Amino acid sequence: MRFHLPKGMARAGTLAAALALPLTFVTPAQADPSPTALASSVKVKPVVRHLEAFQRIADANGGTRASGTPGYDASRDYVADKLRKAGYKVTIQPFEFPFFIENSTATMERISPNPRTYAPTPPDGSSVGEFATMTYSGSGDVTATLQNVDLQLPPPATPGSTSGCEAADFAGFTPGNIALIQRGSCDFRVKAENAQAAGAAGVIIFNEGQEGRTATVQGTLGEPTVTIPVVGASFEVGQDLAAATTVVRLATDTESETRTTYNVIADSRSGNPGNVVMFGAHLDSVTAGPGINDNGTGSAGILETALLVAKLPTVNKLRFAWWGAEELNLIGSEYYVANLTPEERAKIKLYLNFDMIGSTNYAYKIYDGDDSDATGAPAGPPGSDEIEDTFERYFDALRLPHVGTDFDGRSDYGPFIDSGIPSGGLFTGAEGVKTEEEAALFGGTAGAAYDPCYHRSCDTIANVSTKALLVNTGAIVHSAVTYAYDRSLPGATAARAKAKAGAPLQADAEAHAGHHHATR
Repeated sequence: MRFHLPKGMARAGTLAAALALPLTFVTPAQADPSPTALASSVKVKPVVRHLEAFQRIADANGGTRASGTPGYDASRDYVADKLRKAGYKVTIQPFEFPFFIENSTATMERISPNPRTYAPTPPDGSSVGEFATMTYSGSGDVTATLQNVDLQLPPPATPGSTSGCEAADFAGFTPGNIALIQRGSCDFRVKAENAQAAGAAGVIIFNEGQEGRTATVQGTLGEPTVTIPVVGASFEVGQDLAAATTVVRLATDTESETRTTYNVIADSRSGNPGNVVMFGAHLDSVTAGPGINDNGTGSAGILETALLVAKLPTVNKLRFAWWGAEELNLIGSEYYVANLTPEERAKIKLYLNFDMIGSTNYAYKIYDGDDSDATGAPAGPPGSDEIEDTFERYFDALRLPHVGTDFDGRSDYGPFIDSGIPSGGLFTGAEGVKTEEEAALFGGTAGAAYDPCYHRSCDTIANVSTKALLVNTGAIVHSAVTYAYDRSLPGATAARAKAKAGAPLQADAEAHAGHHHATR
């Protein structure tokens, strides 16, 4: 996706003035409601009121709204109550999931040679240290010799280390040692499971070392299959530890157990049930904080959209979803899609995802449905390009710049793409670093994270750009009204052609998995 700025763009005045601009879209039939008018009527205060409610819920429940906690259940009830009062048919979908929490701050020390204590990342995420406990790490306190596992130092020019990816990498591994493994081409869980099978007492996985892959690894094992301590570390720490025969103390204090959480699904009363247009955002936070940008903003944006369009006599059925346990590897959306019958799945004509739409150091990012930048993840299923175009036209009409962002599998569009459902959505950035080019387009600070409080206790109501929140909520409303009355939904032509040819309606893409924390 190329950086895009309409030619001759003048500096915009107030955001309200920008939203009042005449928008030149391909609009539904003349008798249908105007997407432009409804998008232009969006006010930020009602959206912020939802965020304030999420903040109050977190404050009353130990500072978190994580799935499996009372804070999440209260968030579920808040959203469901608003939707029922607006006339939606609301379904609360329960499911079990492996809950995880880090009870106390981990320890990593070099005992010899040259004793040193490494800076930890505390459970509340208030700072990022030189190492961090991986989600679903086991508990333990071990002191042992560190043993290198198939390291590539200096690192290869491009990511691709296979350190720890195969059982053969542990040939000659001494049981009871702590494994030192390099990030690379396979999932962290594979590396940790291989180490555990070889008798390792603990695992340290350090970043691979290329540009953009040097910081402390904050990762997940995906599920609780490992009982030994597993942490991620920076490339600098890993390189330092690998240089000599080293004795290390590694201690983690974690808890995993099966708990129940919920998805909230709301269907419009009108519209063809055979043509479902679906909007989603994850409702849960991480355990470390209240999750107001991640993802109170997406949750509030689609909630306010649902309330604004509730009384419209739509042509297509609108379905809004608030996912549980996204932060633990997209569990809620995976569960929902996996439990659809083939007939139910075929009725979902497109899925739009909104995860972090108010980052303070924001960029306006639109999911790259056609892979026009020809890098990273491939294109989405047929029709995803049309969804991208709809959002691009919205931003272009407001004379606002925008950039593409990959379907990298880190949010809830993943299961829908895997099922061949056209997908798209908006994103303002997470822990990634804003580029100089993006700073020139959007303002803000180059070289700093889009969201400086990502997965931290400071992700509060103060950690939101109301400007980005308003612009993106307007885009959600515009897309909702556009697709509510669209007689030829994105991907329909391509899907019919594939069906006629007998081809499977599966995404032409690799399997998507993962969430905000890296899985590999």
